[in-house]
Amino acid sequence: MLWLNDRWWDEDALRAGVAPANTDAQTGAVFNFSQAWLRGDATFEVQTSGSTGAPKPIQLLRGQMEASARATGAALGLTTGMNALVCLPVHYIAGRMMLVRGFVLGLNLIVVAPAADPLAALPPDIAIDLAAFVPLQMQTLLDIALDAHNSSCFPEDTRQAASYRRRLDALRAILVGGGPVSPALETQIRHLTAPVYHTYGMTESATHVALRRLNGVDASPAFVPLPGVATGVDARGCLHLHGPMTNNALLQTNDLVDLQPDGSFLWLGRWDNVINSGGVKVQVEGVEATIATVAAEQPELDLARRRFFVAGLPDARLGQVVALMVEGDALNDDQAVQLRWALSQALPRHHAPRQIIYYPRFAETPTGKIDRKAVLAFIAQ
Repeated sequence: MLWLNDRWWDEDALRAGVAPANTDAQTGAVFNFSQAWLRGDATFEVQTSGSTGAPKPIQLLRGQMEASARATGAALGLTTGMNALVCLPVHYIAGRMMLVRGFVLGLNLIVVAPAADPLAALPPDIAIDLAAFVPLQMQTLLDIALDAHNSSCFPEDTRQAASYRRRLDALRAILVGGGPVSPALETQIRHLTAPVYHTYGMTESATHVALRRLNGVDASPAFVPLPGVATGVDARGCLHLHGPMTNNALLQTNDLVDLQPDGSFLWLGRWDNVINSGGVKVQVEGVEATIATVAAEQPELDLARRRFFVAGLPDARLGQVVALMVEGDALNDDQAVQLRWALSQALPRHHAPRQIIYYPRFAETPTGKIDRKAVLAFIAQ
């Protein structure tokens, strides 16, 4: 069963149905994919997000998507009749695979338009067992849910906070993917009793192939492969994997990992995100993690809730220097001095940003990630 446009649709109704007039992009995409799936199409074209290169269409086999859905079901203990919230764009793999999980595992699918607060459009009488969010959505929901602890809330805000907290804690599993989980967000997630997992995957692998528990006694820094997924590394230390969701073909990534004996791994960053500054190799993601930690520990810097990223900029003497790109208005002089000092203490030589560049609003990929290449190209003009 599928909840869409304020009504339930069974498979027969979906097969025969026509998308309502003046339908939005999400509704139209749900109809188109659902009908293709139910008529038994063997291949499906999916657009990559463009976060690590130019967006491109790729072909996935039906069997790959079915295998991914079954592996997720086994890992999370999903059973027929559970309710799954679909609040990600189904044009892309993360949202589309939520539909596939519903069809393959017999889940009821509740579809809402993608939004920062996906619970706002959810009917109050429908309970959810599984949801997948991007970090922005997870952050928005927790900002509301955890506001119940704020004594200055208005009564209606307190009621909304309590309602959101109950709905989140009632979930059997929450998936968070599509980007890094900041230290501040991870700290908030630990307040939830519902199990929350950070996902690792890509379009080519029919979404996630490994999960990392973010809260509870099983919380871990390591991603654990889904059932049937085998992992390894190449000479660079970059992850490769294969399993039924890759059609058993070896999929080589540019993700540097610390591979564990049991096949789990700690994600270190992108091989192509290494900055060479004066002969010192600087891993961008490690610097970003340190900045995020400093921002969370020192809220007076006004950086914790801003988007930022680190990149290498050309330098005549060092080849490249580490630069910090910050979205929004410039920090004041005192904040900038404090940030530079804190990072100089927290990071090794040549790792701390030598430049801070402010940008009104970052360009984004179609899935809402920062388009780093577009931002850097504009700055280079």
